[in-house]
Amino acid sequence: MVTGARPVPLRVAYDAAHGGRWTSLHGGDREWLWRGPEPGRHEVRPGAAFVDAGGLEECLPTVRGEPDHGEVWSRPWREAAPGTVVVERPTFRLRRRITDDGGVVVADYRLAADPGYRFVWAAHALLGLSPDARLDAPAGTPTRLHPEAAALLPPGGWPVGEPWLAGPWPAPAGLTLDTFGPDDGTALGAVLLDCPRVQVIDGTDRLTLELECADQPRSTALWRNLGGWPADTPYRSLGVEPMLGAAFDLADAGPSDAAVVPAAGEVTWRLTISAHRTH
Repeated sequence: MVTGARPVPLRVAYDAAHGGRWTSLHGGDREWLWRGPEPGRHEVRPGAAFVDAGGLEECLPTVRGEPDHGEVWSRPWREAAPGTVVVERPTFRLRRRITDDGGVVVADYRLAADPGYRFVWAAHALLGLSPDARLDAPAGTPTRLHPEAAALLPPGGWPVGEPWLAGPWPAPAGLTLDTFGPDDGTALGAVLLDCPRVQVIDGTDRLTLELECADQPRSTALWRNLGGWPADTPYRSLGVEPMLGAAFDLADAGPSDAAVVPAAGEVTWRLTISAHRTH
């Protein structure tokens, strides 16, 4: 905790009928979740292309790949109890309970599936941040750059045929990633391995995201789109995404790159989000 920082109580809102999407994360006079420019989010049906409406989308059992952003963001979730929603698929059942008592947001998840079921989950949080914002994570954290970063490297800098290029945080392969900065026409994704806690710092505001889960790979994914995507109508979108797994695409995940359901038939995890403001 930074000396002189005071807690800022957070409140959360979500839309169970539309993928369990988090629609607001508000604290003090600030809304942390960005709202995207693309219309049609409420008309989405299973199998539809992803609509980048902002907020926080639940991505499971993959982020990239098939289906894009996973199976659950495009389906209605069932209200099971106050603050608790459930979504069921043929191969898994996911239950989520969100509380914001005391101003700290706590989301508890329970995934039930056959033992050995492999998955990637991400809290795909798109944040409204200024060009001065930065992401604070432990220096030296192994970080995987994904292929869109190849265009930012010198010729021949990307290993042919590889799904990622690894290097230490905050500048894997010489690309400085801990600052968001002004729009420069670039877009890239990265995954910080074995990194369950990060802090977003934007002026006097700090947002802390921490992921707890026993015996599963915990990461933080970064999506830094500074007006570089999509190619036809680019805009700015910034994702800081607590993740179970170590790869965006489940199809790329090696033996230790995905979460795996143990013999008990379920995995539980907790995401905690808190905010502070310095004087």
